[in-house]
Amino acid sequence: MSFRFITLCGALILIASCSERRNEAATNRVYVDAVSHYAVIAEEAYRDSVSTAEALQAAVNALVDKPSAATLEAAKSAWLAAREPYLQTEVYRFYEGPIDHEKHGVEGLLNAWPMDENFVDYTRDAKANVIHSGLINNPDFPLTEEAIEAKNELGGEKNVATGYHAIEFLLWGQDTRDDGPGDRPFTDYITDGSGTQRNQERRGAYLKVTAGLLVKHLRQVHAQWKVDGDYRKAFTSGPPEAAILKMLTGMIVLAGFETGGERLQAALDSQDREDEHSCFSDNTHRDMIQDIQGIQNVFLGSFSGRTPGVGVKDVIATLDSTMASRIGTQIVEALAKANALVVPFESEIAPGNSAGHARVGGLIASLKTLERSLEEVFVQMDFKVPADAVEFE
Repeated sequence: MSFRFITLCGALILIASCSERRNEAATNRVYVDAVSHYAVIAEEAYRDSVSTAEALQAAVNALVDKPSAATLEAAKSAWLAAREPYLQTEVYRFYEGPIDHEKHGVEGLLNAWPMDENFVDYTRDAKANVIHSGLINNPDFPLTEEAIEAKNELGGEKNVATGYHAIEFLLWGQDTRDDGPGDRPFTDYITDGSGTQRNQERRGAYLKVTAGLLVKHLRQVHAQWKVDGDYRKAFTSGPPEAAILKMLTGMIVLAGFETGGERLQAALDSQDREDEHSCFSDNTHRDMIQDIQGIQNVFLGSFSGRTPGVGVKDVIATLDSTMASRIGTQIVEALAKANALVVPFESEIAPGNSAGHARVGGLIASLKTLERSLEEVFVQMDFKVPADAVEFE
């Protein structure tokens, strides 16, 4: 063997080794940048959730202070606006982050559902008879933040006392109509004796407290994602692979188990409006759209098209660019199917609506496909597939 050949072989090995190190360095840079930018868009999403919740609180206060058809509609519009950014934050769940930490998480205080309306306020039975029940109609129950928060899900997960859906019920009322949302009258908040229901003053006080709690809990989560937040500092300073595991977990569980399973499959199976996510306002279609939008945000590395940067797409592309492209297409397809749902969602799941069932079923199938593709990424990165994802199979 000639010295020239040995030298050539050594040079090729050195070049290959250097090239491999450069590739590893580039991959690691993508990982680090993706983790860092994920924290940026998470903070933006929670910041918008706080600001829209503050606007909702102001609208609620205006309604209670001066009840009218106009102030009630303004409060409803503020609730609908507040849901938009919050739903896009649900992709930051399912990995013991600030929103759903086992000990300190407030997700159950923000978005618990389905809700037993009788636990909070009056309802009507099948014959339209009023049933005066719930915390509002119990004069011995103190209407304080501490008391109301302590009652949330106490004695059963449907005993929802706080959060978006409790406020939704107090604004729209029970949904008993097939052609629209609930129809609570503004007179439920008039305290001069002209209203048709009792305990208007307590109802207004309860609504104000729950709106205040919503803002309080969202601020708590947002603070953890700020640049100087304890969770953000820990999230971005640790091994990037550990953070990417959490990022992918949120996407997988939200796509499959939560949206595809708990919110869509359960409602389709029961064909009961009580199982739709935002049944009082008939806003369930937006829940589905914005949850998937949140997944797309993390994938692309932007918050609803703002603040573009490195996303999960770029991480996946370091493993398999074809796979990254395929997953991007699957998210777009799922988002299109969510947008194709006919409003109200309760009509889509109603008995006998075969076309509606097909649309909902098609969205579920699309989310299952997306879930499986994201699981492939888990396998390639030597991660363990989340247990919740397996349960959806």
